[in-house]
Amino acid sequence: MTTRLDHAFQAIDAANARDPNLEDGKPANLLYGQRMTEQQQHLFPDASDALRIACRGQHIERWLLPRDAYPMDRAGYLQWRQEQGRRHADRIAGIMADAGYAEDDIAQARKMLTKQGLKRDDQVQALEDVICFTFIRWYLGDFMAEHADKNLPKIIEKTARKMSPEGRARALREFPMPDELALYFRQ
Repeated sequence: MTTRLDHAFQAIDAANARDPNLEDGKPANLLYGQRMTEQQQHLFPDASDALRIACRGQHIERWLLPRDAYPMDRAGYLQWRQEQGRRHADRIAGIMADAGYAEDDIAQARKMLTKQGLKRDDQVQALEDVICFTFIRWYLGDFMAEHADKNLPKIIEKTARKMSPEGRARALREFPMPDELALYFRQ
């Protein structure tokens, strides 16, 4: 029997399977969603369905709004991220409604995906910790190679700052880091 959660995951995966960008031979957003679910299960095995769905769908159809659709400066980047969050939240809200979720669950997923209440709402913070763990585990190495410049410490510091104190402590235990990066997770 297919559960509401199964239905939501299937819809998210079907949407992300259309990503024309490949990573390890798979559509990149599909792979990212699966990695997010893996980290969510690792960090928050008893998560609510809303958190599980927000993790799986955090980058749903991200390729449809390319980064270069906005100015290639910091302000343009922030506008693009905000619009992506809104788009992801709207798309996930529709999927959850189709799966039969209540409006409260949908509103909670929307709040997480638009980052409302970061550092104040446990569910929003949990999603952010999952995002950061996924980044560290799967993407930081390539990111460091591409951004081996003076901005890298600032980017790592911002990543660590977004995490909960528990998330930072756990990252230090689980990921070997050079001292110059680990210091940001100790704060």
